[in-house]
Amino acid sequence: MKGFRKAFSLIELMISISILSLLMMFLYQSYASLNLSNNILKKELTSIISIQKIKEIIYLDYSLAFYKSVTIDNRDKKEDAVFFQSSNSIHKRFNPYITYLVKDKKLYRLESLKEIKEYDLAVDSEFDVDYLGEVKSFRVYRSSNKVNEIHLVHVDYTSSDDILLKIKVLNEY
Repeated sequence: MKGFRKAFSLIELMISISILSLLMMFLYQSYASLNLSNNILKKELTSIISIQKIKEIIYLDYSLAFYKSVTIDNRDKKEDAVFFQSSNSIHKRFNPYITYLVKDKKLYRLESLKEIKEYDLAVDSEFDVDYLGEVKSFRVYRSSNKVNEIHLVHVDYTSSDDILLKIKVLNEY
């Protein structure tokens, strides 16, 4: 029993500290790469959510538009201005007038209590503006179907995926 020692030697202690520090270094690298991947995922998820919200707004605006109220003003080959009345409201209005227009390659949605009939807005116009992103083009096409009013909405964004929606107007009275 005299041969048993009661403590670690200095070399054993240094080896265990070295092994522990290597393990901690690998754990830290795993943690850093996990944070990086979480940041990338958060950025992508935020982008997807914003595009989904815009799709939802456009879909509800057009599907709840009043029958035969949609007026499409073809500005040029890449831009349309659209005017209509809808029962969808972001700003808690009753049957607001909705306008979609592109100004300086930016898509805007205007919501007003008074009808907006033309692209050049009057000075006394009152409306709420929602910015929907920077676009290459915004086009709206009306179907030639006499029974149902159907619109094809194409939004070509500069920095994200396009939106292409085929929407049937549900308020057909």
